[in-house]
This record gives sequence, C-alpha cells and structure tokens, in this order.
Amino acid sequence: MNPYVDIILRSLAVYVFMLVAIRLTGKKELSQLNTTDVVLILLISNAVQNAMVGTDTSLQGGLVAAGVLFLLNYILKKLMFKNKKLRDLISEHPEILIRNGKLNFDKLGKLDITNEELEEAMREHGVDNYKDVKLAIMEVDGNISIITGNQQLRQSQYKRKRQHKTLGDLP
Repeated sequence: MNPYVDIILRSLAVYVFMLVAIRLTGKKELSQLNTTDVVLILLISNAVQNAMVGTDTSLQGGLVAAGVLFLLNYILKKLMFKNKKLRDLISEHPEILIRNGKLNFDKLGKLDITNEELEEAMREHGVDNYKDVKLAIMEVDGNISIITGNQQLRQSQYKRKRQHKTLGDLP
C-alpha cells in the first residue's frame, strides 16, 4: 500500500475515534479546559501520533496527517451544517438549569454545576433569588445565560471560569 494512503486511513481512524471518545466522555466545551483536560489532550496527541503516521516520521508524513485532519474537520463541519441528524449526534445542546424559579437538579448534577457556581452566575446578573429567574440556560459554549422574570426583562451571560494562577499571581 502507498505509505501516504496508509497515513490518510490511519488519520481518518484516529479522527473518528477522538470524536466519538470526546462525545462519549461528555466533554461539553473545550473552551473551559482545566489543567487535567489540557494534560489529557497533550498526552492523547502524543499517543495517537504514531497511530497516524506509523513509522514515517518525515516532514511529508506529518504534513499529510495534519492536512487530512484539517480536511476531515472541514468536511465534517459542512456535513453538520447541512444534516440536522448528524449535527444532533455530534453537537451538544443548551440545557435548562432553572425554569420559572425551579431548579433542575438532574441537569445541574449531570453538568457538575455546584450551587455556589449557579449562585455566582446569578449574582453576576444581579439576581438574588432562584425564584426571580425565568430561565437559566447552560449554553453549548459553557456560559450560563440568565433571563429574569421582572418587568424590564434582562438577559445576560455568565462565563464559567476556572481559577488559574497567572504569572502575575506568582510571588
């Protein structure tokens, strides 16, 4: 078999595996990575490199593998745009956390959103009590949108964030 066809097939297999693995492990958003997520991604990329290029460690082999991944990603995005069933299979959907002041404990537990985090999101939106929330929605990008039920209907977003030390925080 042509070595480049081999790299293309291996890259395709790894790409599909990674899509399925990320979907099955329930990673909701990649923009909200914590330290363990970053380490996992780095280790996975190292682990699957040989699976994609085999013994070909040449520049051309690496470029072929990278090109296949970019092409697959482009094709998948186009197919998802045109095919709702595929989009529903691969993409996440917004989740309702609070509706008319009532908390959805099943969703909050499934999404690992703590009471403190939800209260912080509400405070960021100027809401003091759950009963004042018409809708609180966990968006697909990891943000929590809150719509209040008062006369001047307010809508705002709370971006979930992790506490990370920056270089400025170090002694």
